[in-house]
Amino acid sequence: MSVQKQIRRITVPEIRARKGGVPLVSLTAYHAHTAAIVDRYADFMLVGDSVGMVMHGMDSTIGVSLEMMIMHGQAVMRGSSRALVVVDMPFGSYEESPQIAFRNAARIMAETGCGAVKLEGGVQMAETISFLTKRGIPVLAHIGLTPQAVHVMGGYKVQGRDQALWDLIKQDAQAVADAGAFGIVLEGIVEPLAREITAQVAVPTIGIGASAECDGQILVLEDMLGLNDKPAKFVRQYGAIGAAIDEAVKAYAEDVKSRSFPDERHIYR
Repeated sequence: MSVQKQIRRITVPEIRARKGGVPLVSLTAYHAHTAAIVDRYADFMLVGDSVGMVMHGMDSTIGVSLEMMIMHGQAVMRGSSRALVVVDMPFGSYEESPQIAFRNAARIMAETGCGAVKLEGGVQMAETISFLTKRGIPVLAHIGLTPQAVHVMGGYKVQGRDQALWDLIKQDAQAVADAGAFGIVLEGIVEPLAREITAQVAVPTIGIGASAECDGQILVLEDMLGLNDKPAKFVRQYGAIGAAIDEAVKAYAEDVKSRSFPDERHIYR
């Protein structure tokens, strides 16, 4: 009788315990195929509401629905077996009250099987984070440049350029950590401030356009693969997949038009 070793997923307590240790590796994932690849290397994968812009051509994340997040979360869970999977709570699904946030977060977790949810906001969301975590829903917080608040912020603007506002951002970080968040995404925050926040809070910080001193880093997978022609400054492109796809599609089109595809290797006799 053969015995297969079951792969165990990384847990929320294991992520939290990495504070100050080997940096945490994270990327976004939206479907099963790429999730299977990222799963080999990432500590956790984020099914981000950035799916609206990356996969659905939206101008912002505002139009992303709960159903979309659940659908993509299910796909990522099917394609992975090792990394913790965190699913974003979309705009409008948690801001109204802690009770509504719990109902929607519970639905996400029940229907996808994911290990945690993420929501945006600092001091104003501390009560909601506390409500969720006390009821068994792990929460990854997100402060700084919060895309769901793009209209309030007046665009995707780096946070902390005015040092007079540093204390407010630090208060956001401390509030969500004290409320029970197991980690904090720091997005679009000037480096010295992100470094200070990382030293200040007792939970891991995950940087995206923040600091190398954060306890981990996250990028949108498609950005770092080179599928975005105009990535943000904080993106380092580790591949040129967009150009490779263009060349492949061009070659296919030429072969079809010249009738060189399919040939004997690709047809049935």
